[in-house]
Amino acid sequence: MPAAPPPMARPAAPPVQRPAAPAAPPEPPAPLAAPARPAPPAPPTPPAPRVAARPAAAPAAPPVAAAAPAAAGGTSAPGKRLTGPLRPVNPFMVQDPKQKARRLARALISDMLVYHPEKRQQGIRDGTLPQLFKDEIHKSWLEYTEQVGLELAQSTPFWTEALNEILGGGHKLF
Repeated sequence: MPAAPPPMARPAAPPVQRPAAPAAPPEPPAPLAAPARPAPPAPPTPPAPRVAARPAAAPAAPPVAAAAPAAAGGTSAPGKRLTGPLRPVNPFMVQDPKQKARRLARALISDMLVYHPEKRQQGIRDGTLPQLFKDEIHKSWLEYTEQVGLELAQSTPFWTEALNEILGGGHKLF
């Protein structure tokens, strides 16, 4: 049998050279920079004020003509409006109590019609509409007076008009 080859010796590793100890302690490494953040968004600019459209029947005065008296030494104060008040953009934002009362009366009566269409048809057909809707009318009247006030509710025709126009289909039943 042939002789086994001698085990291979591992070559010696070169000695590791270490640097001499520094005279001063090493400085701590610089802190890692935080990841770049996007700049915060600029604050939103307020939207331009909305101007309600004027009715087609009213001619609009050109802006140059309105500014002419002030530029010519007129007595108007700076920043003072030269025209009447603007109409509200949203009619539901109106603060007029009578408009609110009229709108509420029509809404409450319309709800009766939406929730009881068959009952309304039967009442119109049989001529018993006021009797059929007695409870609903009373309940809605209480809601109406609570929201607009008893004095305004009794001094305006809005409730009766809404009953006749909407529930009564244009007939004077109430």
